[in-house]
Amino acid sequence: MSVLVTGVAGFVGSQVARALLARGEQVVGIDNFSPYYDPILKFARLKPLREDKGFTFIEGDISDRETMLPLAASHGHIDRIVHLAAQPGVRESVNDPYIYVQTNVMGHLVMVELARRLPGLKHFVYASSSSVYGGNRKLPFAVGDRVDHPVSVYAATKRAGELLVETYVHLHKLHATGLRFFTVYGPWGRPDMAPYIFAKAIHEGSTIKLFHLGFARRDFSFIDDIVAGTLAVLDKPSAEPGHRLYNLGAAGSEDIARVIELFEKAFGKKAVVELHPGEPGDMLETAADITDTTRDFGWTPKVPVEEGIPRFVEWFKAYNRL
Repeated sequence: MSVLVTGVAGFVGSQVARALLARGEQVVGIDNFSPYYDPILKFARLKPLREDKGFTFIEGDISDRETMLPLAASHGHIDRIVHLAAQPGVRESVNDPYIYVQTNVMGHLVMVELARRLPGLKHFVYASSSSVYGGNRKLPFAVGDRVDHPVSVYAATKRAGELLVETYVHLHKLHATGLRFFTVYGPWGRPDMAPYIFAKAIHEGSTIKLFHLGFARRDFSFIDDIVAGTLAVLDKPSAEPGHRLYNLGAAGSEDIARVIELFEKAFGKKAVVELHPGEPGDMLETAADITDTTRDFGWTPKVPVEEGIPRFVEWFKAYNRL
């Protein structure tokens, strides 16, 4: 039997696939190499996966149902899905909402349709986002909190994905689990996310724009912890058909200014910082309540930012040959 991983050339997808292969799983990976950021990084993530005999790659767009849905017949051995493909980026979703709806809603719908057509499917695990908590003031964010006030198109599409799964579970009796990820960072991370932007700016001596006048706080979650949590959830579907939601985060909120100090220490250089007000759709603070996740799966994050940021910087230097 095999695990289908969508977004397999992406940051989280490539690392989840690598962990699955390392424990002897057969993996079918899907990606369309979206140009949202330089696909060269995606090709580099994919290269070691394609060298593994247990890996099969399909290039395709998850929103293309004519390509995706026939996989139920041609790859009927798939018994689990880890659906991670998405159009990321809170700020960009304000500028181009159409691609976000196409990928994160239509693409999500196609994957749930594929899931219900696979006769031996045991578990459908998918990525949601901490962004669904929107303008909530209560911290840390708990799964039971209201999520009906998204503050970005990206957040609205991820919440729509959760609701689609809820409906399909009701109609088709799937075993499904959604994971609300909190600011994942680490080696092979996306160049549009803050850690990569900070590293690049400090190395080049360019200016870092700090929004919310530098008072923003984020729950920075190291990639190894997120992968371990994703596999722990994948391995434990609910006993009965149902839809569950869990937070995967570091269970803490880090001051952005302190995070930059850790980057400065890792590089041995000072950052050039410029303060800006918050932008539309950008949340001031995130923090995950992982009580349910720890209780149900025995998972807790192990890598604090004091360890994770130097590990990221080490990879950043090696990847960019600095």
